Amino acid sequence: MPSIDDLEKSCQERILIIDGAMGTMIQQYKLDENDFRDASLKEHPIDLKGNNEMLNITQPQIIEEIHAKYLSAGADIIETNTFGATSIAQSEYGLSDRAYEMNLQAARIAKEAVYKHQQVTGRMGWVAGAVGPTNVTLSASSDVEDSASRAATWDEVYDAYLEQILALIEGGCDIILIETIFDVLNAKAAIKATLDAFDMKKVELPIIISVTFIQEEGDRTVFGQSVEAFWTTVKHAKPFCIGINCGLGATGLRSKLSTLAQICDTRTHIYPNAGLPNPLSPSGFDETPPITAAHIASLVKEGLLNMVGGCCGTTPDHIQAIHDSVQGLSPRIPGEIIEIPTYAGLDTCTIFPDSNLIMVGERTNVTGSAQFRRLITSQDFENAVEVAREQIQNGANIIDVNMDEGLIESETVMTRFLNMLATEPDIASVPVMIDSSKWSVLEAGLKCVQGKPIVNSISLKEGETVFLEQAKMIHRYGAAVVVMGFDEKGQAESVERKVEIATRAQNLLVDKIGFSPSDIIHDPNVLAVATGMAEHDNFAKNYIDATRLIREKFPQSMVSGGISNLSFSFRGNDTVRQAMHAAF
Repeated sequence: MPSIDDLEKSCQERILIIDGAMGTMIQQYKLDENDFRDASLKEHPIDLKGNNEMLNITQPQIIEEIHAKYLSAGADIIETNTFGATSIAQSEYGLSDRAYEMNLQAARIAKEAVYKHQQVTGRMGWVAGAVGPTNVTLSASSDVEDSASRAATWDEVYDAYLEQILALIEGGCDIILIETIFDVLNAKAAIKATLDAFDMKKVELPIIISVTFIQEEGDRTVFGQSVEAFWTTVKHAKPFCIGINCGLGATGLRSKLSTLAQICDTRTHIYPNAGLPNPLSPSGFDETPPITAAHIASLVKEGLLNMVGGCCGTTPDHIQAIHDSVQGLSPRIPGEIIEIPTYAGLDTCTIFPDSNLIMVGERTNVTGSAQFRRLITSQDFENAVEVAREQIQNGANIIDVNMDEGLIESETVMTRFLNMLATEPDIASVPVMIDSSKWSVLEAGLKCVQGKPIVNSISLKEGETVFLEQAKMIHRYGAAVVVMGFDEKGQAESVERKVEIATRAQNLLVDKIGFSPSDIIHDPNVLAVATGMAEHDNFAKNYIDATRLIREKFPQSMVSGGISNLSFSFRGNDTVRQAMHAAF
């Protein structure tokens, strides 16, 4: 069977072809209700017609025949019939308990189709396990009266994806394809589930990530992320290929694809719908095979693509036309991208070498703002949200959210508040810094943020084992991280200790976990001066000197500091404190 090395080699040599729509082809078989049932479902009370994933169990020969038609039309990669085969999506049909079986059978059917095709033609092919978006969203409210409500929790979505992906791997898939992404938080759950499944199965397969856009003119996802913010959010998965599917046809996706190709350092793809829906067309969509093929070939000629195929409304005839239209055309050569610290909400926050200081708004912090603490402890979340909005209006680039208060259930309150922020586009536009001294609160926050947040913070205080465990989780959630200047010996006070701890943490994060240096922020501790103790007199200078050395040693990484600590000895004398902060 073809290997991943074969896949990489083929991508270098030519444009690879992804298959077309499964649902469009299934419709041509004119199936009835009984075709979607097996012996165990004869008395099932819910109608199953239209539950195409059940056909992997009841009509495997039809699914294999469709795969064979796409392979004969020139497809190199065929997708399993599992777009809706999660326990969450299958709950509509009362078949959540059959999800694993659906995925396992789908993968086996597709692998068998590829094997038979290769035996006859000698052409290699690969099976991509299709992971759809589910029928729930983690970024939008399920109740118009409560913006924090969600139809499902992160854990429920993650568990459904994990079950699906484990079955696809067991069935023999060569690739995991996370597709038709409309809510990037759902996709982050799928990415984490995929990476965790690789660990559990002791494999590492290529990941393809595919987002969708529903507006021809706009350059934002369904839930408002820019193309740049989308790439920033998912690139930690190190996708083999990233691109766009579905949408309103290839022509309406050109500008988004062009942006993506400019900013990413991996392969790109497109497999669009056959234009707009048209109930009078045999395929249900406007574009004939020659039209779709011409649009896609035009994008290939611009040097934007490595893989192409079709989505809704496309048939083997479309795939044949696409295959023929790109023969002899050169694939895009991914460029090398210089890693620059970049975080994301709906938009990106990039720190360039010549950027001014980045302002982190800390008034949404119960430990630092008495007003915000009163709002949170009294459960006045609506006005608490306004505090966040005011900070952004006043110039905050990042919002720090801290709920470490003994009188509240911090995990629950963090979840509720971040869910509310996610439904406010002007607030959700900026990245979130999830701030807590408790790991459980940090993780609760990580499950709520659609973009790429910053975790504040972890340290080596409890040793390398705990540090690496937490760092691995943060990386899989797609976040950047603040590392405090602590280790097993305590807080770093001298310049030498600050640099020593930063160096140790940097090496562990980069070499052991795979963090990009640009996703690491060191905090060498701003400590209080004028305490009356002589050994504290140089604390401010030590921070500045250590910062200079850390930045020289790790130029791609950032340094942060909680400046209010400097003047802690003068609490109550705001005039002095403000003067000290300004001078510092």
